[in-house]
Amino acid sequence: MDKPVVVVLFGGRSSEHSISSATAGGVLRAIDRDRYRVIPVGITREGAFVLEDDDPDKFALEGATLPEVADNGTRIRWPESTATRELTVLDESGERSLGDIDVVLPILHGRFGEDGTVQGMLELVGLPYAGAGVLMSALGMDKHVTKSVLRSAGVPVVPWVAVRRADLVRDREEAERRIAALGLPVFVKPNRSGSSVGVTKVSAWEELEPALEVAFAEDSVVLVEQAVIGRELECGVLPGRDGAPTRVSVAGEIVVSGRDFYDFEAKYLGAPGIDLVCPAELRDGELAEMKRIAARAFEALGGEGLARVDFFFTGTEFFVNEVNTMPGFTPISMFPRCWIASGMTYPELLTELIEDGLSRA
Repeated sequence: MDKPVVVVLFGGRSSEHSISSATAGGVLRAIDRDRYRVIPVGITREGAFVLEDDDPDKFALEGATLPEVADNGTRIRWPESTATRELTVLDESGERSLGDIDVVLPILHGRFGEDGTVQGMLELVGLPYAGAGVLMSALGMDKHVTKSVLRSAGVPVVPWVAVRRADLVRDREEAERRIAALGLPVFVKPNRSGSSVGVTKVSAWEELEPALEVAFAEDSVVLVEQAVIGRELECGVLPGRDGAPTRVSVAGEIVVSGRDFYDFEAKYLGAPGIDLVCPAELRDGELAEMKRIAARAFEALGGEGLARVDFFFTGTEFFVNEVNTMPGFTPISMFPRCWIASGMTYPELLTELIEDGLSRA
């Protein structure tokens, strides 16, 4: 029997291009080759789909070097309609077939991939894919909309203000009044980005303007969030099997000791001052409450694919900070670490996602 063909899709146009590429390194190394045939497809920073090398080492995170998808001159040709699932590649020797696709694993982070755009393309040509669908992906990428949906569903969220440049031009005094009502410190972040790109902690109001400019460089909408004093906790969420309840992993904790917050350098470049602890030390009742809220948040956004739910815990209350529908997936990332601590191996987690995608065929 032929193995199902999995297209591992990574890279992309967003500022998280290198993080997606690093995720690909972990995925390509761990995916079960006895069970699946793999076709690695990279997206360059300019948006070209290229046939990539099936080489995990090429995309490893090594010190301060971030991997990326380079334009090697090849061009992937996706199926033109639902009448076929054949994938072809155009290179210097002409166009050749790579065979039929069974499922796409889009391990893309940020805009132009995690936000429903690639999912929409795959839907148009009838290709099954793993992860969240178009709507859930779009909701999860937009932090302002995510918070609005979660609040409507009764999920406790961190207080925030959404700001557009037009708001500052039209009535700057009103915008600043709303922001000031949050109190200090606040976090300023782009509305549609991840990996802490463009995020600034503001501890004095004279720092607000430059922080807004940093965030506006990433997105036209910026969130200003109240800083919650408490522990930073995260957990992984997967749909229930065969109608069973949503599954939630044990909690992981980000312990910040020598930095203002868990920024890009600490996440991916090995900067000091951060410890990742998994499983986090919580009482049984606290963990149960966290899992209940995480499942509620996941279901409110659509309940598809996977998610990492990030919390602040004050000691008495849990506040959802963000819901990430395609979290970092390197073997040392918090999402897989939480599931590994819950009894699932990294290859088993990948198999779970792929099989979920295949079930939609």
